[in-house]
Amino acid sequence: MRLVSKCPLNYILFEPRISRGGFRWKANASYDVPVKKWKQDSIFIDRRGRFQHFDHKKVSRKRCGSLRGRGWKYGSGFVDGIFPVLSPIAQQILTFVKKERDPERIWSALDTLRPTDHTWDDIINVAVQLRINKQWDLIILICEWILCRSSFQADVICYNLLIEAYGQSSLVKKAESTYLALLGARCVPAEDTYALLLKSYSKCGMLDKAEAVFSEMRKNGLPPSALVYNACIDGLMKGRNPQKALAIFDRMKCESCKPSTDTYTMLINLYGKENKSYMALKVFNEMKTQKCKPNICTYTALVNAFARGGLCEKAEEVFEELQEAGFEPDVYTYNALMEAYRIMP
Repeated sequence: MRLVSKCPLNYILFEPRISRGGFRWKANASYDVPVKKWKQDSIFIDRRGRFQHFDHKKVSRKRCGSLRGRGWKYGSGFVDGIFPVLSPIAQQILTFVKKERDPERIWSALDTLRPTDHTWDDIINVAVQLRINKQWDLIILICEWILCRSSFQADVICYNLLIEAYGQSSLVKKAESTYLALLGARCVPAEDTYALLLKSYSKCGMLDKAEAVFSEMRKNGLPPSALVYNACIDGLMKGRNPQKALAIFDRMKCESCKPSTDTYTMLINLYGKENKSYMALKVFNEMKTQKCKPNICTYTALVNAFARGGLCEKAEEVFEELQEAGFEPDVYTYNALMEAYRIMP
């Protein structure tokens, strides 16, 4: 089977779900073929039984990965917010690696691919698709083949994919080794590279090494941005270290780094999980004071915070506010509201 793609690649950029940000729907095609627009229903019924309209352009929750970046440029930065349209050859590769259980057979099949630019694009697109589906083991397998066995010269995208996959699999030592290999290959680490490494260290409680990442960034003339601080906070929350996450949030503000929508949403989630809805509301109000616009995930987090405390009326108020802001409630929002009714005294 010849796995040589002659199909130009298309990409669809979109805004991911937080921190699971700032992407809008946009399609780029090599042939400049117009992309059909999909008409969505823009009517919903509010809790008073009245018909309301919303603007789909304001809906901020779209499918993608866990770490949120500012975007992606081919050949630099980290793949984030990219939904690849796979070529026929890439689709064959994806189907094969998903079905095949023997790593050696997968590597042997990949060995038969011709080392062309089209092949490289196909392999990276497959890895990105696997990332969307959170299939970290397969990403590790493909990226290790690129580094250890192929004739391709790995770039920062490949290293970042591998660092994240190791981090998600709690293989911090391997994530660290991959970072060192990146430096040894004379690749320039991007902001996302530091963020991924920082998240891995924070998640596993290796706080000294996390601080070393901050220091290295400053040494290289790259002051930590909201994206980097968000990665640290996210890792600390996943590592069940909420107090340190709050300390990083305070430090972020002290260092004049403006928190993003994702930052505030994570803090609201943090207080919600600790049954401190009053603090979640305080963060939400601070966010609006700082003219940082909440998105659907922010509202859902606040609904959830009130729901955990059985504060149905407050949860309903936030639910109505998000609709008035032009957002469409999704399954996460409805589940949060139902939780409020379930534990209502």
